[in-house]
Amino acid sequence: MSASRATAPAPARPVVGGRGPGGGPFGGMAGPPQKPMDFGPSAKRLIGRLRPERAGVVLVIALAVVSVALNAIGPRILGHGTDLVFAGVVGRQLPEGASKEQAVEQLRADGQDTFADMVSAMDVTPGQGIDFVDLRWVLLGVLALYVGASMFMWIQAYLLNTIVQRTVFRLRAEVEEKIHRLPLRYFDTNSRGDVLSRVTNDIDNVSQSLQQTMSQLLTSLLTVLGVLAMMIWISPLLALIALVTVPLSMVVTAVIAKRSQKLFVAQWAHTGALNGQIEEAYTGHTLVRVFGRQREVEEAFGGKNEELYKASFGAQFVSGIIMPAMFFLGNLNYVAIAVVGGLRVASGSMSLGEVQAFVQYTRQFTQPLTQLASMANLLQSGVASAERVFQLLDEPEQVPEASTPPALGPQPRGRVAFEHVSFSYDQDLPLIEDLSLVAEPGRTVAIVGPTGAGKTTLVNLIMRFYELDAGRITIDGVDIADLRRDDLRSSIGMVLQDTWLFGGTIRDNIAYGDPGASEERIRAAAEATYVDRFVHSLPDGYDTVIDEEGDNISAGEKQLLTIARAFLADPSILILDEATSSVDTRTEVLVQQAMAALRSDRTSFVIAHRLSTIRDADLILVMQNGAIVEQGSHVELLERRGAYFELYNSQFALPAVDSE
Repeated sequence: MSASRATAPAPARPVVGGRGPGGGPFGGMAGPPQKPMDFGPSAKRLIGRLRPERAGVVLVIALAVVSVALNAIGPRILGHGTDLVFAGVVGRQLPEGASKEQAVEQLRADGQDTFADMVSAMDVTPGQGIDFVDLRWVLLGVLALYVGASMFMWIQAYLLNTIVQRTVFRLRAEVEEKIHRLPLRYFDTNSRGDVLSRVTNDIDNVSQSLQQTMSQLLTSLLTVLGVLAMMIWISPLLALIALVTVPLSMVVTAVIAKRSQKLFVAQWAHTGALNGQIEEAYTGHTLVRVFGRQREVEEAFGGKNEELYKASFGAQFVSGIIMPAMFFLGNLNYVAIAVVGGLRVASGSMSLGEVQAFVQYTRQFTQPLTQLASMANLLQSGVASAERVFQLLDEPEQVPEASTPPALGPQPRGRVAFEHVSFSYDQDLPLIEDLSLVAEPGRTVAIVGPTGAGKTTLVNLIMRFYELDAGRITIDGVDIADLRRDDLRSSIGMVLQDTWLFGGTIRDNIAYGDPGASEERIRAAAEATYVDRFVHSLPDGYDTVIDEEGDNISAGEKQLLTIARAFLADPSILILDEATSSVDTRTEVLVQQAMAALRSDRTSFVIAHRLSTIRDADLILVMQNGAIVEQGSHVELLERRGAYFELYNSQFALPAVDSE
């Protein structure tokens, strides 16, 4: 098995021993954050991710300005068209041949002072109807403005989509790189489902939020500014009335958004927790059925699902109040402007076209405010997800590589030395203290001891999955802390108790140990590890496709495949961690023979609970509570009648029977 892919679980809570409690079908779920999201800095940091696209952002803003400007001019010109129509209608009612002044004097003489005031403010010719030539040019001009605005808006949306997708692409790549730089301790203490939720769901939500809010946010803000300028130009008084709703809208939005903010944080935290539970329950579905725990799993799922439902419903309901509230305030504003505008038209202070344009601007003014308010839920949801992604990116990384790392050479000998090594998962609970040992090249070192003694931890330290608290480990005299991790692990092969296969053919899974291996080398590795025997019984041979769980082959066959993979990698150091614990006796014989071939001329560390499988080891280490209490050959340790003697006899002694 490729060393870089090998993993070994460690405790979410430090315990004495090498292997912590795994994420079973009922554990490892991450709860929601205790503190509310810090919206401002997180939003600022999210916008900062657009910095590499500065040129594109500037072009998007310029296009948006042009588009909004064209849209803002449109109602003013349409107002002029309304004035042309209204002037034509009124002009037909006035005596032909008279001047406008004469017509106004006649209206006043007839007691129609209000109508006279209105006519005096109009550009009207008595007796003349609608000027359809001017009206045609007005309508064509407005059509050209709106077509141009739509074209600029389409180009802006296309560019913005490109910018957002490239930004999210970089974010995904950065998260992927971060995952590989995180220490194993991070994955020990965080639910896999929650980590996957941050990498997939949260990044997708960030992408969707940026896509939907950025364009609308930019257009809405520019529309508010452009429309406000046109409103002030037409009538400062009516503009002042329209502006009264702005601070009121901001207060309403702020109050509602503050209440929904915590709910959105909880929503995505509960999503991660639920994903973690589903992933763990699915992975352990066989155990769930064996122990009859379906009801407990369903109840646990129902509880988490209920929490997610409440948080999601609360967030959407509270933030959804914003839109109706904004519509209500907008309608109040519309009524006030309609009444005041009508009075000013009647008094001759404004033309009908100006009031009509102003009413359109009022709608254009309140609509982006309403849209901005309605985007609050999307924006908060996206920033909440972004914060969860940033939390992952801000996690402490593993110790950086040395700037000029030494190399082991093309053919490492495989001499491994522990020199006064100390390590603990928790500083308050020391595990390994002042441990020293030497594994000479080509020798097989077996590590035995009770559960929790620190056996797996020992080999994990060789792989540098964890950093030492004190001392050092050397390979061929080179401190592994000075080596590049890839160089170190490329010289080590690892076969674990839990086999890992990926969706692909048997050939692909074997070749994972050396992607550049020829067909002859793959076949040779398969024959040496007894894989070739069962492959020929499969309908497609080496082209047989294995699913991700490897359910279409047996546990022993999966284990043989992982050994063949390690054999192909040809490592100088080999680690076998309980490689035969899950196979039957007959398959174990094959696995033992395969491992014997694999161990040939290699320094090997073998962790085993079945002591009968390590009798021929050159050196046996007996560990208890993180310390080596005995070491020697199988015969030597039996003669000492110490800890190994007790372990060995306990496996072959008859079960004790209590008697009263």
